[in-house]
Amino acid sequence: AVVSTQSTGGPQFAQVFVIIWLGSGVVTINSKLLDGKLSFFQSICVLGYCVLPLTVSAILVKFVGLVLKKGLLKMIIDFVIVTLSFVWAMFAAVYFLKPTNNPGKKIISTYPVGLFYFVIAWLVISQP
Repeated sequence: AVVSTQSTGGPQFAQVFVIIWLGSGVVTINSKLLDGKLSFFQSICVLGYCVLPLTVSAILVKFVGLVLKKGLLKMIIDFVIVTLSFVWAMFAAVYFLKPTNNPGKKIISTYPVGLFYFVIAWLVISQP
């Protein structure tokens, strides 16, 4: 067997996989408690689809890291990229989830979605 000293990305994949599933579960439970019409699998589909901007930002942040070395400029560019992708993901998720939410409780039902994408954005911006 060949032993590699480099990380294969297995723990990072497992971390993101668990966060996606648990986040979808929390969003679904919150929606159900607020009389929403969202099923667990709808939640996984919508949140998984809307995580694309953050996935693209992870690739862009890695690319910026190859071009620029650590410094204030790199940190500002990374922050702008991740912030824009977070706003894009939130806008898309809120748009897709709007019909499933109770009309009188839209803000409280979108809070877990924002927290979900914030955690993923934090993972993207804090990667080495």
